[in-house]
Amino acid sequence: MIDCHAHLAAREFDGDRDAVRRRAMAAGVRVVLVVGEDAEDNRRVETVVRAASPEGARLLPCFGLHPDRFADDREPPDRDAVDGVTAMIRANASRLAAIGEVGLDRWVVKDPARRAAQTRLLEELAALAQELDLALNVHSRSAGHYAIDLLAAAGSRRVLMHAFDGKASHAVRGAEAGFVFSIPPSVVRSPQKQKLVRALPLEALALESDSPVLGPVAEERNEPANLVLARDVIARAHGTTPERVAEVTTQNAKRIFKGL
Repeated sequence: MIDCHAHLAAREFDGDRDAVRRRAMAAGVRVVLVVGEDAEDNRRVETVVRAASPEGARLLPCFGLHPDRFADDREPPDRDAVDGVTAMIRANASRLAAIGEVGLDRWVVKDPARRAAQTRLLEELAALAQELDLALNVHSRSAGHYAIDLLAAAGSRRVLMHAFDGKASHAVRGAEAGFVFSIPPSVVRSPQKQKLVRALPLEALALESDSPVLGPVAEERNEPANLVLARDVIARAHGTTPERVAEVTTQNAKRIFKGL
């Protein structure tokens, strides 16, 4: 299995990151995509990936600029900050699995001007992804159909919609455009995610942990080994075996991401 979206560079894992990777491998998770949220976090991702021991799940880096950096209660990134991140992406393009975490967020971003800036950035990054032949690892909290519309209009094809919280009908439209939707372990407690799994074909699904959040228990630290829980929910929903889900979701991830 492939964990298509995780924050293993987060400080929550500083005490036992290698043990987490070993547990992931024991659970059948071979690769974890580690996403970055801004320039500082991208550097942490780079450090963590380079320092990873040979044992345990392999880590692949993704560099991005998280849309919540435009939140109404934060100082938004200026042009220099954006250019710094895009320069990091260009300089490391041959090593990156994707550009991410990027996207839209209308939960923490209410101000129209900030939403417009967020939208312009995603358009810029979508163009950069096509130029560099990289996938996009996309956040779309409370903005699912806006993100799908934008990316479809931009001609994006290699897209992972991470932890999609929108309507299943919008996700179906995204799947028809070739986008893949990754399902976290929180599906065990989320009717919305369960409906999403039932609505989408297996060929449009992938697995993610979003570690350290979106685990089976809301207040507990999540980790990639919990992918087995999402795998099993998908298997029951589609009337197939966990092994088949692991196989197809792995192939779906390999279709869009580099380095797998």
